[in-house]
Amino acid sequence: MNSFGRIFRISIYGESHGIQIGAVVDGCPAGIPLSEDDFMDDFARRRAGGRGTTPRVEPDLPKIVSGVYKGKTTGAPASIVFENTDTKSKDYDNLLYHPRPGHADYTGQQKYGGYNDPRGGGHFSGRITLGIVAAGVIAKKILNPVKVDATLVEAGGTTDIQKAVEDALKANDSIGGIVECTCSNIPVGLGEPFFDATESMIAHMIFAVPATKGIEFGSGFKAAIMKGSEHNDLIIDKSGKTKTNNAGGINGGITNGNDIIFRVSVKPTSSIGRPQDTFNFKHQTVEKLLIEGRHDACIALRIPVVIECATAIALADLIMLEQQRGRVY
Repeated sequence: MNSFGRIFRISIYGESHGIQIGAVVDGCPAGIPLSEDDFMDDFARRRAGGRGTTPRVEPDLPKIVSGVYKGKTTGAPASIVFENTDTKSKDYDNLLYHPRPGHADYTGQQKYGGYNDPRGGGHFSGRITLGIVAAGVIAKKILNPVKVDATLVEAGGTTDIQKAVEDALKANDSIGGIVECTCSNIPVGLGEPFFDATESMIAHMIFAVPATKGIEFGSGFKAAIMKGSEHNDLIIDKSGKTKTNNAGGINGGITNGNDIIFRVSVKPTSSIGRPQDTFNFKHQTVEKLLIEGRHDACIALRIPVVIECATAIALADLIMLEQQRGRVY
């Protein structure tokens, strides 16, 4: 499905080279100040144009078409739309029969019987994450004073991100990265165990972001080699503050009041500038494919703000679930 959430519910739509893409936010409380200008900072962080990102640069000018009146949300569904303006669809003509390895060209075609829009990856494109960012901007307003901050801490296996990007560009290749996210001022008690535990809700949204391949909270996979005496977070005051934070701010699927900390593994961009031997379904043989078009050498450069906003959406829904019970934060 293209919707997420119980109370703070978002839906995203559109294709990479379609007329427009957008987001609809239902369950948004009334009275929240909201204007097109509120989206611009996060949109700028996601936008391409920097070294190692795609030459496709969209203006990403949001238009609020419903749910806001006189600068405040009305309580009705809020719709934000964006026009696609910088498209070169002919670059994708040959991919109908010669799908790109690592992309959803083949799986999308098989699932939808060839009726899917293949241009620029269609609905599977990272372009669609603009709708997640739009909804996340609104979610952040609901979350205040909770703060969500994500940063790219590693790319291509090194903390020297700039060098890693330059090396990838020289090799006509791509690299992945690791994004670390910290959520601060978190109240105790968020989460709906078992299946809507805080980690589950956040992970659900994070894996909706294209290129995400893994997530770990707190000590993550290192926990497997630690002893209980090392991993246990000792509580040091009546607020629940702990000496360490191996749990990543969550126990039993419920927030414990400490910072939520997690890391996300982002894969290398699948479209690269090097020929690849892959199956051509028209000719029924393996042939060299040279991918045309404009692509990121390191999509992880643009992912942090998407991770932030995806996390904010999950947390906003959890907070509103608690408020429905009468708990006020």
